Amino acid sequence: MNAATSRANATKERILDVAERLFAEQGVFAVSNRQISEAAGQGNNAAVGYHFGTKADLLRAIVSRHSEPIEVRRQQLVAECDDSREVRDWLACLVLPSVEHHASLRGSTLARFTAQLMSDPSLRELVVAEALTGPTLMRIMDGLNDCLPELPLRAKIVRNDMTRHVLVHMMAEQERALAEGTARLTWEETAQNVIDALTGLWLAPVAE
Repeated sequence: MNAATSRANATKERILDVAERLFAEQGVFAVSNRQISEAAGQGNNAAVGYHFGTKADLLRAIVSRHSEPIEVRRQQLVAECDDSREVRDWLACLVLPSVEHHASLRGSTLARFTAQLMSDPSLRELVVAEALTGPTLMRIMDGLNDCLPELPLRAKIVRNDMTRHVLVHMMAEQERALAEGTARLTWEETAQNVIDALTGLWLAPVAE
């Protein structure tokens, strides 16, 4: 890798870090590409557009750079419980990779950034497309379905949506509490509490 390429990659990483933080703190639509370029120390206010294109492209880049390590860990867990008939095992495959990744990021705003995207219908599909789809997640859903063959399809769809929101927003709350010094739980404890709660959600009876 030559010096110019190395500098360009460092600039892109700096922009991604700054954009993630500003979006998490102020909201996606409140932050301009120019603000991001300035905060990233770029003399050229068009630096974001030059390196990433549109704001949507920038958002995808932030999401996708975290997706790979989460997916690798998810694959490991799915392989370990591929024949399980326990709801909790499949939910652990879903929850632990994300929580472990967030725990490894010191001082990160990733969870709060993701919560901002998930709170806006126009941006939610971007997260779903980049990070919440794929064969491993489909295998987890198949595993849950196999554990709960009597659960109506409508209930499965709603509980899947609820699961996604609980995970995203609980991670954002944990991240915020750690940043403010008010956290009552560790990341590991947060993961186990989320898995407990989601297990209860999926096993809850369905009203007639």
